[in-house]
Amino acid sequence: MLKIALPNKGRISQKIYELLDSAGLNLGSKDERCLKLDSDDNRFSLIFVRASDIPNFLDSKVADIGFTGKDIIVEKNIKLDIAKEFDFGKCDMVLASKEEDETIKSPSDLKDGIRVATSFPNIAKDYFKKLGIDAKISEITGAVEITPSLGFCDVVIDITSTGTTLKSNRLKIIDKILSSSVVLCAREDLETEKQLELRSLIRAIDSVLDAKTKKYLMAHIPKDKIEKVKEFLPGLTSPTVIPLHNNENKVVIHVTVDENKIYDAIDNLKNIGGEGILILSVDQMVK
Repeated sequence: MLKIALPNKGRISQKIYELLDSAGLNLGSKDERCLKLDSDDNRFSLIFVRASDIPNFLDSKVADIGFTGKDIIVEKNIKLDIAKEFDFGKCDMVLASKEEDETIKSPSDLKDGIRVATSFPNIAKDYFKKLGIDAKISEITGAVEITPSLGFCDVVIDITSTGTTLKSNRLKIIDKILSSSVVLCAREDLETEKQLELRSLIRAIDSVLDAKTKKYLMAHIPKDKIEKVKEFLPGLTSPTVIPLHNNENKVVIHVTVDENKIYDAIDNLKNIGGEGILILSVDQMVK
């Protein structure tokens, strides 16, 4: 059984859960208070914990793989294999100071003794060490953005997605330290059998993600227009062509089309005599 650690709350947690369910884990609905759940076939066991604790759960072998932020893995400094990076949960870790503070405009303006508030003390220590600056770093577990206005610190190191929260607290970005997103990570000593299970899971996840922007199109077209179809359906080099019963002049084509090009495809098919056009959603697409 492959043990998977997921964040226990938030939009990212729900997104990952739905992704795994769509990938074929058959998880069904989940109660908010549920902290452990097995798939119907007992191949997968899910545990729901704080995202910041997931690297520790993998390191202690309580879980085999987990979904968390790349920034969290860097902060924890635990050696894990990054099996897959996702394009959601994206954010930047930045150094920011008060907008009105004209003495700090770039990292070169930072001096020894500068006061730093952050939820990422290890990343902060490495950052200032590379700059050769002796900084006073205070770990804050939340609401880091408000600390400069309270006089608690001079600068903050925090994550931001849009910069809106920083701006609302009258902070300006001085430097970008790293970029992060949700990653699927695994403990380094994962057994061979579980490595194979992980590869199968990633393939299933990829099939769901690839299918999200696709539609499956079927249509009756004149047989002599097959080559014409290739011109306006990108990527169509070898269409699935099925003959129609008792009709030698027409065939049925099956093709996967980018969702944002589906209406143009329909217009072009109609222009060459296409009919019986059927558009279907694609749940998974294995390349």
